[in-house]
Amino acid sequence: MSSNKYWAFAAAVALATQWTPTAFAADTVTVSTAAQLKAALAAAVPGQTISLAAGTYHGAFLTQKAGTSAKPITLTGPASAVLINDGPAGDPPDCPAPAPGFDSGYGLWLVNAPYWNLTGFTVAQSKKGIVADNSHHTVIDRVTVHHVDEEGVHFRKSSADSIIRNSKVTDTGLVQTGYGEGVYIGSAESNWECHGNSGGIDKSDRVQVLNNTIGPNVTAEHIDIKEGTAGGVIRGNTFNGAGISGEHSADSWVDVKGSGYLFDGNTGTFRKPGTLANGYETHQITGSASGCGNTWKNNKSDVGGSGEYAIKITTLSQCTSKPNVVHASNTVTGAKKGLTNAKVTP
Repeated sequence: MSSNKYWAFAAAVALATQWTPTAFAADTVTVSTAAQLKAALAAAVPGQTISLAAGTYHGAFLTQKAGTSAKPITLTGPASAVLINDGPAGDPPDCPAPAPGFDSGYGLWLVNAPYWNLTGFTVAQSKKGIVADNSHHTVIDRVTVHHVDEEGVHFRKSSADSIIRNSKVTDTGLVQTGYGEGVYIGSAESNWECHGNSGGIDKSDRVQVLNNTIGPNVTAEHIDIKEGTAGGVIRGNTFNGAGISGEHSADSWVDVKGSGYLFDGNTGTFRKPGTLANGYETHQITGSASGCGNTWKNNKSDVGGSGEYAIKITTLSQCTSKPNVVHASNTVTGAKKGLTNAKVTP
């Protein structure tokens, strides 16, 4: 069909159905201002790509639009595309949720928005970096998060089957040092009333943290794995513990209250300033099955003469039916007491 005939046909259809040829959503939407980005996030449809131009974007960036497994939604840009939230503002609801006049202060907030791919850009100078609430299958790739008041990236409210990979998180906890986690998986049992979806538990299960650089100046745990979560993989990451605050029990690279996690091929170092009790720690929270059935192999730990162990299993007696396993392939230097307090498995 010639172009003249096509537009004549389109005009006829428009008259009959109120349809216009421009009504179709574009496969790629390019944005260069904060207003354009807010509009694109609000109007996103499955299969669409939102492309950020280089520049600084100030505002509250939120989406409640869902992609699908076949057609995820992508937000992408260069590292020089920087999202900054100067909030928070307004009266927050009892549990964090989008509400008129309320700005969470989060750099990027996904709410009930599964199947999003976030690639390349930077989030900085916000209350929290990236928060995924009930947004399973979120993929964060080659993203930088730095200089945020609290945690860098939080998979929350059963944001299961998500991935953060090839990314960098530094300089967290600028306001509340004990709450400056690099990557936060799940929610504390005390917050399940707000963030629990499945049977009252925040089941942010099977989250993978792969090949990231976390630290320095991450003031809380580099990865905090909360009770009730299970089945994740922590592989190939580099932890720089300089700047861990020691406040609010934040004194390890990784705190494991979840179960069935695999820790494989990570490299951790620590040099002052900061506080490091152990490289990895497990804990069990009363009332929830947690801190059991985890496995460590091929991890390299340099605790800088400060920590007692590379891997401290504090749940030995609680996990006899589903023990934590520390393989001999793990190595440690600079530990006051050695590799682990648990039995080493060949």
